[in-house]
Amino acid sequence: MRKPLLALAVSAFGIGTSEFIIMGLLPDLARSFTVSIPKAGLLVSGYALSVTVGSPIVALALSRMDRKHALLILMSVFIAGNVCCALAPTYGLLLGARVLTALCHGAFFGIGSIVASNLVPRAERAQAIALMFAGLTLANVLGVPAGTALGHAFGWRFAFWALVPIGLLAAAGLLRLVPSQPAEAMHLKHELHAVLRPQVQLVLALSTLSSVSLFCVFTYIAPILESVTHLAPSAVTWVLVVFGVGITLGNLLGGRLGDWKQMPSVLGGFVLLIAIFLLMPLTEHSMIPATVMVFVWGLVQFAVGSPLQARVVDQAKGAPNLASTLNQGAFNLGNASGAALGGLVLTAGFSYASLSIASAIVAVVAVVIALSALWLERRDERRSLALQEQEASPA
Repeated sequence: MRKPLLALAVSAFGIGTSEFIIMGLLPDLARSFTVSIPKAGLLVSGYALSVTVGSPIVALALSRMDRKHALLILMSVFIAGNVCCALAPTYGLLLGARVLTALCHGAFFGIGSIVASNLVPRAERAQAIALMFAGLTLANVLGVPAGTALGHAFGWRFAFWALVPIGLLAAAGLLRLVPSQPAEAMHLKHELHAVLRPQVQLVLALSTLSSVSLFCVFTYIAPILESVTHLAPSAVTWVLVVFGVGITLGNLLGGRLGDWKQMPSVLGGFVLLIAIFLLMPLTEHSMIPATVMVFVWGLVQFAVGSPLQARVVDQAKGAPNLASTLNQGAFNLGNASGAALGGLVLTAGFSYASLSIASAIVAVVAVVIALSALWLERRDERRSLALQEQEASPA
């Protein structure tokens, strides 16, 4: 089943590059449209909010369709959206094109996660999902730095044009390599009941907070590296490569951790993130410590993601499509909220160093929620064991 997973990974690579490329081009876009850095950051928030609001609607609209055909439709939206981004003559139209492109994002990863998990035995689901998401993380190793370099060399529009052939290649791979997977009959009331379970809601909350802590800093990583670390734009590109390597390794590590112990892995990841965010301001003023910290940050941050995606599929039995898509919406709600939180911090007059402190506070809240989820899980296990013992005992 490696070939279908490869096709999904290539698609994820294109979508991930389209999402994250804005971070490397943010100063260029701000100069091109004569807007402030915080206002340019709305290109991140607008994309993420479109994923959050649009993903469940798109997923429901495609719920009765063969999952392979749904993925092909979503990849067509991706191609059209990036063409519109490349042609956008004004900031407002670019923001609208980003919103259009984002409509494919959450539903693709939500449906793609189900397709990937159905291709392997149950015990390997998290690793299969992680392999698909490896395309997303590789986007930060190859796609975002390459797109940033192209944008610096030929203008930011060229970076969006370069995404179009990637989308066409991904669509061809989906068409040729991914087997058909008929969608199960959907009952809206049953699906809503499944996703409203406390454990599912806790996973969605953790996914949101994970992204808030990431994007509060990552949205402004290029200005931080240029203004605080005093790196040239070309050096920023290489630091983004290092970040991409970190999140790629973290994603694969998270897949194994998710198949081993989901919630303990998530809890430990958030605890490490608190320490990383608190140390980050001490390392931002020098290139080598800043680069090392960016690598470690990316590794730990994305080691949390795969267990969360696998967990929401496990916990929302009977509604995997909607729950998996909602989880992508939760991640992107966090993206928008994190970018907005960072913009508020900067607009209030605080320094770039304050962004990581705000992320540390968010991670503390996530630890409290993760502890609650772990306590509920173990309580349910004790109740289930007690019930089994009671049924097994002689009358």
